[in-house]
Amino acid sequence: MTPHPLHEGSATLVARRESLRRALAWLLLGAVAPGARADEALRVGAPAPPLVLHSLDGRSIATRELLGKVVIATFWATWCGPCREELPLLSAFHERHRRQGLEVLGFSLDTPDALPAVREVAAGLGFPVGLLGSAYAGAYGRVWRIPVSFTIDRRGLLADDGWNDAQPSWTTERLRRIVLPLLRA
Repeated sequence: MTPHPLHEGSATLVARRESLRRALAWLLLGAVAPGARADEALRVGAPAPPLVLHSLDGRSIATRELLGKVVIATFWATWCGPCREELPLLSAFHERHRRQGLEVLGFSLDTPDALPAVREVAAGLGFPVGLLGSAYAGAYGRVWRIPVSFTIDRRGLLADDGWNDAQPSWTTERLRRIVLPLLRA
């Protein structure tokens, strides 16, 4: 009996598909080793994985281009109450410390159909905002809890991993404790 063509070499087809899936994920989601979990790529004190914000005004801002600055990458959504409370605080802090080298990048998890609401929120912020486009943020993993932020120091090293914060929302005290020492360094 001759095997069905779809079954013949099916192990090879599965292996090829898996290899292609991993290669595509690597290209789209960042350079995380196949099979590695995002939290394995995130280590405070290690180089921060790259992120690129495609802002609402058409700019592409890469964290790798911001070496020499302290960067807060914050993930939020218009439908998230704690996010909406945190964003004005983060914007005011950014305005006060931008001359010291602070940059904030706001990644909205909203879908494109919510773009008018995102634009409305972004209009009141002093930092660039863009749509993430997916729940996945490269080596930072699937953004499943918001608000969540990651802080990168002037050398491009991860200084604060938002996944490890029990209370990930920014407060004045938390900004002073985490970000101010980085700005003085």
